[in-house]
Amino acid sequence: MTKRLDGKVALIAGGGQVPGETMGNGRATALTFAREGAKLVIADIDLAAAEETRRQVEAAGGQAVTVQGDVTKEEDCARCAEAAKAAYGRVDILHNNVGVSPGDSGPTTITAAAWRRILDVNLTGMLLMAKQVLPVMQAQRAGVITNISSMLSITSDSTVEASSCDPTAGEGQIAYRVSKSGVNSLTESLAMSQAPNGIRVNAILPGLMATPTAIEWLMDQTGQSRAALVEQRDRQVPLGGKQGTAWDVANAALFLASDEARFITGALLPVDGGQSLRRG
Repeated sequence: MTKRLDGKVALIAGGGQVPGETMGNGRATALTFAREGAKLVIADIDLAAAEETRRQVEAAGGQAVTVQGDVTKEEDCARCAEAAKAAYGRVDILHNNVGVSPGDSGPTTITAAAWRRILDVNLTGMLLMAKQVLPVMQAQRAGVITNISSMLSITSDSTVEASSCDPTAGEGQIAYRVSKSGVNSLTESLAMSQAPNGIRVNAILPGLMATPTAIEWLMDQTGQSRAALVEQRDRQVPLGGKQGTAWDVANAALFLASDEARFITGALLPVDGGQSLRRG
């Protein structure tokens, strides 16, 4: 039986994850892509986290190599692309999953260092990774880039439950929101410029997800119990009153990476249980 990503090579930036009880978006995407036949290059600033993803991929019968890299450093992004070419000779899919928010705050309280760090990681890092894989994809006359944005890029802060339990968010999460809005614009710009090369570029906009990056960090910042925090976040989701999981993001990424989405580029796909319908 043919798998949806048979013969494809996927570079996943941010393929490890922080510790936690649940699955992170990058690791879930790696496992999903591998299950559907892709060969993987798992990149992460934390090599041990990338290696754990590789072990899980291989335990499930998949194939993967790892590479350590910081997406804010152009030479590291180049090394990630070179690792893919060295291992498999091509890059068919770039999955840009890296993102941070610690240090974010409102406009009167955020530090310049925090602002720069969040934009460097969340936005510039995606450009630098794309810059390195695009020549490979252009030579192939085919490729897919999927950027992980956020529901917060298209909705008001007041729609996000995290704002009511995040002590930094009284005036909004300005750097994170601006960075993810920039990811949307970057996605559309790349989609337009690369369409003649047969390269598709889309973004996924996750809503409230039960991932370690969200839950463990908020537990640490607020002192709330896991049960209380999960219940508070679940309340805000229109579809079924329950947060999404990393598998929801991974399944959307699989669709966008597959030939089923061959005529889709420049799309900003909410994966949020309808939360982005509350725009304002």
